Amino acid sequence: MLRMRHEVNGGPEVLFAEEADVPAAGAGELLVRVEAVGVTLPTVRKVREVREVREGSEPVPFGGEVAGTVVATGPGVTGFRAGERVTGLCFSDAYAEYAVLPTAMASRIPADASAVEAVALVRSGLVARGAYEAARVEPGESVLVTAAASAVGTLALQYAQAGGAKRVVAAVSSADKADFVRGLGADEVVLYGDADWNGPYDVILDGVGGDLLGPAVRALATGGRLVAFSSGGGTVEAYELLIQGASMIGFQIRAIATGKPDLYERWLRELWQLRAAGTLRTAVHEEIPLAEASRAHALIEQRRNLGKVVLVP
Repeated sequence: MLRMRHEVNGGPEVLFAEEADVPAAGAGELLVRVEAVGVTLPTVRKVREVREVREGSEPVPFGGEVAGTVVATGPGVTGFRAGERVTGLCFSDAYAEYAVLPTAMASRIPADASAVEAVALVRSGLVARGAYEAARVEPGESVLVTAAASAVGTLALQYAQAGGAKRVVAAVSSADKADFVRGLGADEVVLYGDADWNGPYDVILDGVGGDLLGPAVRALATGGRLVAFSSGGGTVEAYELLIQGASMIGFQIRAIATGKPDLYERWLRELWQLRAAGTLRTAVHEEIPLAEASRAHALIEQRRNLGKVVLVP
């Protein structure tokens, strides 16, 4: 099978393709013939991370979101069978023609949905839902979403509109994304460099982190809530939260998947129901051949994507 790897850290140019054996499903795992792979900002950032590479070490695999058809089940698997279409998160070699998917991270794809739609909707939709839930948004409040043109951001905008927010604002990196995010539910659009982001806001859902955390905190209303769900890190001065009576909340969907599986399953069912009702719409920027994964990473690094970037083996 074809898979993508990298042996050193750097930009998109360090990715390479290689032939490898098809893996075997272990206990509690599914072997999936991959039809779509979701490219995420955390994965792109990990390729850039500086790490110690030991001589003779194995090339680094990509974990990530995959969707496809189950071709084999590992020992002890009872809830899935070969031939079913599934999507979920695998922790190694997601950028490949076949991937091993833990059953705890797998869910079925409805018959009327494609694999590409599944990777655009499920993981990003669950993150958007969880971040929105963590913010405890009340009807009539104002909500700002950073990285609003990303896969998670586009769905977070729609959650805010569906939840009755009185004002939904998209924060993006460039003005050429304005029409796109307005089409997905934004009442207004601000750029990261704009003064005070036309605030204050009751809630800010932040998918960027880093240097944007400071402006985000300063754009909060008294008693406002900032939910950080990005892998970008960053620091916040506690005094800035104190003087505004504001709060900052961290959210990670994996903690829900592993710690609260019943809640995770309920959110998953609701996600597909909202999609069927037309309340949530996915946005796919481009479907890119697996062997051109470097081009997909470049799109995200350059902040040029409008919605999800998907690799297709």
